[in-house]
Formats: sequence, structure tokens, C-alpha cells
Amino acid sequence: MCIYPQHWGFPAFTEPSASPATSLGIFEVRRDASGCSMLAPLQTGAARFSSYLLSRARKVLGSHLFSPCGVPEFCSISTRKLAAHGFGASMAAMVSFPPQRYHYFLVLDFEATCDKPQIQPQEIIEFPILKLNGRTMEIESTFHMYVQPVIHPQLTPFCTELTGIIQAMVDGQPSLQQVLERVDEWMAKEGLLDPNVKSIFVTCGDWDLKIMLPGQCQYLGLPVADYFKQWINLKKAYSFAMGCWPKNGLLDMNKGLSLQHIGRPHSGIDDCKNIANIMKTLAYRGFIFKQTSKPF
Repeated sequence: MCIYPQHWGFPAFTEPSASPATSLGIFEVRRDASGCSMLAPLQTGAARFSSYLLSRARKVLGSHLFSPCGVPEFCSISTRKLAAHGFGASMAAMVSFPPQRYHYFLVLDFEATCDKPQIQPQEIIEFPILKLNGRTMEIESTFHMYVQPVIHPQLTPFCTELTGIIQAMVDGQPSLQQVLERVDEWMAKEGLLDPNVKSIFVTCGDWDLKIMLPGQCQYLGLPVADYFKQWINLKKAYSFAMGCWPKNGLLDMNKGLSLQHIGRPHSGIDDCKNIANIMKTLAYRGFIFKQTSKPF
């Protein structure tokens, strides 16, 4: 049979081993000379897996064991078949994503005041964050607030048409300073300020955290929290994984990964959901996300 390790994943927050046999919890993947791999039971300590159960697993998977390498559907089909035959959580845990360097990814996508020609300064009017579990790549928590602009309080028709944000959605909302205070409270509540928890922001481009937030904080005289000073630019991550630059951002990335676009373009919260979906798909393919921003 032929199974690529990145489609099975690793259960812990450690770098994948470079050794010929890669541990997968109750199984290990042993590579042969052709580069394909054989499913074999672990033979050490409490993780020992009987040949009887291995035989059962092979019977359950049947023809899927001989599927071509790299078939994306392999894992989901195999997991369902094994679970249906009583292998349960231990098997589901085995078929997972490769280990990431972070416990959590914080997906962020601002929307800001805008017009043609562009108004200056721009002000953040939508502030969404999705907390993405680095082990499961599932959304665990959401922070989402609209923000009252103060320098140009009246939204332009162009801005409303582009973002879908109408005047009533920002009128009477907290200022950026108040929203940043609530972000900090949310980060603390979610355990993201614990020094033992590794998290990093993810944006579609560098604009949000390199230009927009620090620029607005500068003219308002507000400090920028340290956790906003390092991030992953999804466009760069996608180009590393796929070998091409997504010129049209999320639309190109969704197209390149055969994903349906979620919601409307330029809705901050919908863009975050698309970013999360793209990240999950890249992780499923074995991609390990790394910080792309340079230290401030």
C-alpha cells in the first residue's frame, strides 16, 4: 500500500521526525525504497498495537490501502470506515494534520474607511479575529466588533458598496481604543496571553498589521500590543506551498485549491472564514505555517 505521511499527520506539537519510520500514535509509517510507505504497528511500551487489530484495520480499509499516493479523499474515507468498525477516537486522532509550530492561529482581516480617490487617514471599521486551533485547524472562538470612525465618521457610498458595511453598523460603536481594550480582554480570556501558549496572527497580506493598525494607532497616540507585531502573510504561505503568487488574493487561493468562496468579498468576518478554510486545506496537504513578518 502507499500512504504519504502528510495525509496522516502527527499527534503532538513537535517537528516531524526525519527518521525512516514516522510515529503516528498507534501506527507508524515505514518508507520503502520507492518512497511509498507501509502501515505498521508500533512495537514499544503502552503504544503496542496487536497484529490482530492491524489486520482488522487493513480489512476495513480494503481497496483504499492501494489508492494512489496523494489522493486527498483517502483520509476522510478511511477515517469514516475505521470509525464505523469500532476503531473510534484512537483512529481519528491518528488521521490528523501535521504538527504546526503554533498552538493557535489568530486570523484577522480589517475593513477600513475608503473612497476613490482614497481618503486619508483610513480608519478601521470592522475588527474580526478567528481563533484557529493549530492541531485541528478548526475555529474555536470568534472576536468580532464594528468600530466607530472619528476623523471621517460618515461612510462613503464606495465604502458601503465595497464592504457591505452601512452607516448604522458603525454609528454608536466603540472607538478603536475601546475595541483594542476588548481584544486584550478576549485574548486573556482565551488563554492567549499565557507565555506557554504559542499563537500568531494570520492576515491576507501585510497591510493589516504592517500599515493599517500601527498607522492608525500612531495618529491616535495609542500603543500597539506586542502580539500584533508578528504575523503570517497567507499570500506568502500560499506561494511557498503552491509555487505561485495569488495576485487576486483570496479569490486566487480559493480557485487554486478548488474551494468555494465563503460569503461576500471584503466582508472582514467572511474574509477571515476564507483565510481559515485555506489554511486548513494547506495544512491537510502537509504545509507547516511559519512567521513571515520581520521583527519590529
